[in-house]
Amino acid sequence: MTLLKKKQKKQKSDATAHHTAAAPAALSGAEALAEAELQRKAKDHLWMHFARQSGMAAGEGVPIIVRGEGHHIYDSHGRKYIDGLSGLFVVQVGHGRERLAEAARKQAEELAFFPLWSYAHPKAIELADRLADYAPGDLNRVFFTTGGGEAVESAWKLAKQYWKLVGKPMKHKVISRAVAYHGTPQGALAITGIPGMKEMFEPLTPGGFRVPNTNYYRAEEMGFHGSLEEFGQWAANRIEEMILFEGPDTVAAVFLEPVQNSGGCFPPPPGYFQRVREICDQYDVLLVSDEVICAYGRLGEMFACTAFDYVPDIITSAKGLTSGYSPLGAMIVREKLYEPFTHGQTAFYHGYTFAGHPVSAAVALENLDIMEEEGILEHVRENSPKFRAALERLKDLPIVGDVRGEGYFFGIELVKNKETKETFSEDEAERLLRGFLSKALFEAGLYCRADDRGDPVIQLAPPLTIGPAEFDEIEGILRSVLTEASNRL
Repeated sequence: MTLLKKKQKKQKSDATAHHTAAAPAALSGAEALAEAELQRKAKDHLWMHFARQSGMAAGEGVPIIVRGEGHHIYDSHGRKYIDGLSGLFVVQVGHGRERLAEAARKQAEELAFFPLWSYAHPKAIELADRLADYAPGDLNRVFFTTGGGEAVESAWKLAKQYWKLVGKPMKHKVISRAVAYHGTPQGALAITGIPGMKEMFEPLTPGGFRVPNTNYYRAEEMGFHGSLEEFGQWAANRIEEMILFEGPDTVAAVFLEPVQNSGGCFPPPPGYFQRVREICDQYDVLLVSDEVICAYGRLGEMFACTAFDYVPDIITSAKGLTSGYSPLGAMIVREKLYEPFTHGQTAFYHGYTFAGHPVSAAVALENLDIMEEEGILEHVRENSPKFRAALERLKDLPIVGDVRGEGYFFGIELVKNKETKETFSEDEAERLLRGFLSKALFEAGLYCRADDRGDPVIQLAPPLTIGPAEFDEIEGILRSVLTEASNRL
């Protein structure tokens, strides 16, 4: 058991800023031919995720990222960009880490693959032990997946089976928050609270219900008037209200991100999670902390629930576990949920071929070593206030309404009218985000996310290794581009 664990035992379509390639640098003849060939193959065969294919069909091309180093990425024209999103909230320790590549190579030579279906291998065992040490309370059992959506899917399935095994078979419903994103598998999609991402796939898995999120900037629009602390209690009590409305004997779990991603980094008000924990305990409902983004240092703790002082029943995680050098996710559960599976012929009939992959597990262990050796968690905690201060300087711009977030995970909400908090219409947001900001930020040297799954926001989640010099550089790029955007309104 690690020292950290001993101490603990006692968080519509994405408009990520890469839609149009940056202005090309000069390429040699051979390089230009290679670039043209890649673009042709992409146009003919590549189906990108969460992306409009119309640009490809029109022959506009797509930015091709060929290399990463530290907190920078490079495209096929040789241009350098700040990776302001860690790829996709993933590359915690930065790009180009030879130690992680070497760990993958060594493990692939020794044992490239074996499943966890009634068998085990050393790296999965070691990683499960280590994650259990990091996790708070008695979250000691680790079920591996290959990604975050699968971890969420696994958690809902486990909750359903658990309640059946303990004699409460009607408990199958789940509660999540408005605009929250929890993944794209059919079950996880039913937990996701973004209508525009769901309607084309209906009918969905039944049983998903929504409550208000913790966007204090928009609290008055939810009918709330009061302090931040009071808002936290109000928002938590809406969960109790939904449990009572649906019937406590039918509600299996509440799924919450420590800091809600979609909509633009909504942190929990003080006391929010303590009240949610009380509610879940009172009505015998499981609390799932969806930390696919927020775990592994993003908020300055290995698990974000620790940062907000609550112990969930399940943690779902992925992304930063390997810093993206190999795919891996994990569901971590309390002993009480595992106990019914220790008897007789009971089994959790669920799994994935590549879950707990030996190479991924080896990379994860090395990634965690790097985080501990380099003091990454302490670095985030120390520098997060400086990151916030740099971004808050942008609030002098008329288009910037709110800056919010925690750790190295911030959102900047853009508004049409700062005094009234008036947001943009759907057409205006389309022109602002996809028509200008996504392209302009990328061309200015910053890869980040311009998102309209709620009100228009810019999201930033850079590698956890950056510091004040990079904060100033990011602020400078944002200031230049947002000033031009404001002038265009």
